[in-house]
This record gives sequence, structure tokens and C-alpha cells, in this order.
Amino acid sequence: MSEGVQGVKSVVSRHGGTARSARRWTASAGSVIGVLALLSGWMAPSAAADDVRSKQWYLDAMGTEELWEVSTGKGIKVALVDTGVTETPSLKGQALAGRDVTDMKGGSLHDYGGHGTTMAELIVGRGRGGLQGLAPGAKVISFRTSLKKAGDASGGKKDASDSAEAIRAAADSDAQIISMSFGADVMYTAEQAAVRYAVSKGKLLFASVGNDAGKKNFVGYPAAYPNVTGVSAADKTGKVAKYSEFGKYVDLAAPGRDIPRWCDATFRSYCEGEGGTSAATAIASASAALIWSKHPNWTANQVLRVLIDTAGRSWPKDKPSDYLGYGLVRPAPNLLKGRGNPGPPDIDPLTNKKTPGVAATGTSAPPKESSAPTANPRESEADSEPAASAANVKSDDDNDQLWIAVGAAAAVAVIGGAAFAFVRNRRNA
Repeated sequence: MSEGVQGVKSVVSRHGGTARSARRWTASAGSVIGVLALLSGWMAPSAAADDVRSKQWYLDAMGTEELWEVSTGKGIKVALVDTGVTETPSLKGQALAGRDVTDMKGGSLHDYGGHGTTMAELIVGRGRGGLQGLAPGAKVISFRTSLKKAGDASGGKKDASDSAEAIRAAADSDAQIISMSFGADVMYTAEQAAVRYAVSKGKLLFASVGNDAGKKNFVGYPAAYPNVTGVSAADKTGKVAKYSEFGKYVDLAAPGRDIPRWCDATFRSYCEGEGGTSAATAIASASAALIWSKHPNWTANQVLRVLIDTAGRSWPKDKPSDYLGYGLVRPAPNLLKGRGNPGPPDIDPLTNKKTPGVAATGTSAPPKESSAPTANPRESEADSEPAASAANVKSDDDNDQLWIAVGAAAAVAVIGGAAFAFVRNRRNA
């Protein structure tokens, strides 16, 4: 498949003020999600549902069999703001009804496109006749949103969207994590306010950065809002996908290339292609669920700080990359080796600022072998120099290794994305 095809994203128009923009589901490239259906019939179906697990290369690379002996994500709920979730064999008993903020029929447990169900399977799927989730002991709560802007046809509300309503509903739920595999190239004040509200409620938010780097490379929201973790897509070698958006709002990277997905809302077959930054966001959310389940008394800030601290990278941890952020998500170093410094519970590791509504008392002393980034790169004004190549950077905490944890049985690969590891300023809070 050509990179041009890989960069195609689903688009539904929205308006912000007087400017025209587009809300995109950052799913696998080439699938076009309309308000009523996912149209991706041009793609050849992949293997049958019952052997699609063999195509999830990252599960073995991340050493999941060892991880699941320590944590499966039990006790954690992930709010999925998406196209809805339909119960597939892999999701039987795994998806809970949240809220449907659309005016479509079916409710939050009816997926009108197939995208939300794919994301749910990647997070909590049991792998029975479908995708295996990274955190099968967790649950997802479905918050179904459309892509239309509220009131745009009648000239009513000019800065409101049902995504904002869905995020607020997710914030009021008992989910600890909010996963958002969508984005737009414009900032909506209603959506930004909803994000701030969710953060104040102690939620950990992940969002995809987008799949259009080869064309527009827009700054995407909600990923670019302060306190939202922007996730880019990487391949088996640790290289960023060419379509993955890049910039100051990329915080972490997760597997996104060569990941199958449901072809459409009929749920008859999976399609080959790119999981994209959508899949990467779901996998990052699942990684957080594994860690939070192991450390239930941590706050969102502490879970995120440990993900940052233990991420795979070949560059200094205080100089995040425009392409891979702080590095490749790896729950194994914490779960299997106890690594990662949770740090203060009330300080956001992305902004180094206090999170309103989060208490300053912690329950867990940080381990001694590693430390979280202490610089505040989001507050820097000057451009940084490109990072050295992987061959010239001495790794710490086994950061010359890819997805797998040190000491795990699976093969270990050296990070291949050094060519993309250019450091940059971070966005201000």
C-alpha cells in the first residue's frame, strides 16, 4: 500500500467560528467514516476473525504473557469516546454502556462505523474470534459521538460539539482513563473546557495525533490540549509511521502499523492495513490500564509519569522527540522490574504544573533506580538541537531496547527510529 493511501483519513466537516475544519477519526488510513457508515470496501479482508490474533505482532513483542501474570488491567475502566461499541465475541461482557450524545439510533452499545469496536477490542478484547486486547481484565465504557458540529447547519452554537459533551460525560463516569482516537485541526473552546473538567476529575486522557503527516501535518485537537497525552504510531522496529503527525504535542508512541481492524459496521471480517494513531492511542490507554491496576492508589499523573519514565528511547528523556515524544510505551519495565518514578501525585508530568482538584498526598514512594524528567520542556522558548543517533547515545534503564522488557523471554530489538528522534520545545500549559 502506498504512503499516500496510508495517509488518507476519515473526514466529516465541522465549523469553528468562521473557519471550516474537519473532525477526523484517526483510524487505519484509507477507511472513510461517514456519519452513518464506514466505507472501506476497497480494502481486501484479512484472515478470518478467529486467527486475527496472529497479526497482532506487538503482543509478543511487549511480552504480554509475562505482563498478564502481574496485571491484566482488572479494576480499571477506560472511557472510549468513539463511534460506539458493538459486542463482538471478543468483547462479550467487556463493554459497558456509557452515554450516546448523537441523534442516531442504537445507543452507545451500537457502533455505526466499526471504528469504536476495533478500539475497544484493542484495549479489552478477550481474543475469542477477534482481536486480543492488551488489558483484557479491564472494561471499556462506550461514549458514542458523531462528528457533526452542534448547530452548524442552522447557524446556532458556533463553538460546541457533541465530542465535548461526550468527554464531559466520560469525566463524570467511574472510568479512570479516557481514550480518544479522533482529532481536528482547530481548537474548540467547548471541547477544551471539557478536557479541563475531565483532568480536574482525576482522569488520564489519551488522544491520537493524526495520520496526515505526508500532506498537511496539522496540529490536532484534543491531542494538543494541555494535559492530554498525544500518541503517535510506530512500527515493529520503533520507527514512526510516515503518516503519523508530528510536532510539539506528541508525547508518547505506541504500535500503530500493520494492525488489523474491523472493515465496517457489519462485523463480518477484518481488513489489512494500518491501525494508525487510533490503534496507537488504544494501546497506550491499555498500557496505562495495566499499570494503574497494579498500582490502584496512584493518580493519573503518577501513572503517566511512569509511562514516560520507562518509555523506550535512544535520546535523553528530558528532550522529547517531535515524532515519538518521550518514547515507545512499555508497561513491562514497571510491571516486571518495578521501574519508573511515580513522583508527586498532583503535578502533571507534561506541564510540570499542579493539577486542580488532585490531592498532593501520595501513597507510594518512588523507586531509586530511575527518575522522571525534571525539566519542563513545554515552557522552553528556544529550539533544541537534533538528538544524537541511537549509536551515539548511552541508554539508561535499558532504553536501547524496544517494546519488550529487560529479562523477558521474547526477542529484543534495538530502536530503529533514531532518524526521527528530533527534539523540540513542548507546548505551554
